[in-house]
Amino acid sequence: QVQLVESGGGLVQPGGSLTLSCVASGLTFRTYVMGWFRQAPGKEREFGAACGKSGSTFYSDTLRGRFTVSRDNAKNTVYLQINDPTPEDTAVYYCAASPTIQAMMENPSTINYWGQGTQVTVTS
Repeated sequence: QVQLVESGGGLVQPGGSLTLSCVASGLTFRTYVMGWFRQAPGKEREFGAACGKSGSTFYSDTLRGRFTVSRDNAKNTVYLQINDPTPEDTAVYYCAASPTIQAMMENPSTINYWGQGTQVTVTS
């Protein structure tokens, strides 16, 4: 049984930083592209960032610059570091696993596995 379990969400002040983690089990982690999506209140879920099987990184235009995605294959874990957050970054952040970066970025309905989500709230 595949599980993706996110952690690290919570309250953060503008200008601060936060690191989300996602631990995967039940799959061969190194063979999957691992990514992060987010869904803000009243909006659709959107792609944020992904880390390829070899460590290459991909970002949406919205997240590029302040967010850093990385992975540790030895720990079956993917991370998302959020720097200098703004209230617009308030959302539920979801971890996802997909065989290809194309599927993750262009056709998320085909994504194999999702985490349950972790809430990030940016507030002063």
